[in-house]
Amino acid sequence: MDTNRLSKTLAKALNDQMTNEAHNAQIYLSYASWANEKGYDGISNFLFRHANEERNHMMKILEYILKRGGKVVVSAIPGPGGDPVSVNDCFEKIFKSEVENTTSIYNIVNMSMAEKDWATWNFMQWFVKEQTEEETLALDLLSKIKIAGGATAKDDALYALDNNIGKTPDDAVLAQNVTVENP
Repeated sequence: MDTNRLSKTLAKALNDQMTNEAHNAQIYLSYASWANEKGYDGISNFLFRHANEERNHMMKILEYILKRGGKVVVSAIPGPGGDPVSVNDCFEKIFKSEVENTTSIYNIVNMSMAEKDWATWNFMQWFVKEQTEEETLALDLLSKIKIAGGATAKDDALYALDNNIGKTPDDAVLAQNVTVENP
């Protein structure tokens, strides 16, 4: 008896997204190693934590595919690309990667809606919210880097920034959670 409840197109898209999450984990690992090598321990710690988060996203998708009776296809992960040239470049690349990931997730949401696969649509809503947090967090960090001097930030500003980012929580405050009492 066939217990698969995922269409071929959604199964492929979910498997591709699983690989994409693994690729993003590799990017974070690569950048965390780069930051550590440069002496940015706070930034490195932040990026290592996010590499683990991306792997957790990959596992969520893997488990979902299995629980829906689909076949998990583990594919090769593309390399993370070259090292950043600065802290500013690092976080610009991270933001770009997160926006690309959001686009991929939205495609799966649209596909699940078109196929009326409400279980997958519902499952993907967690990722929609997560990507809003990821993009907001990356933008918040880019704003801090801009204040520190952006691509031309001096060592003392980068030192303070590194300490600040090391203490930055992994979740961002989302617009939908803001109130007059709690801006």
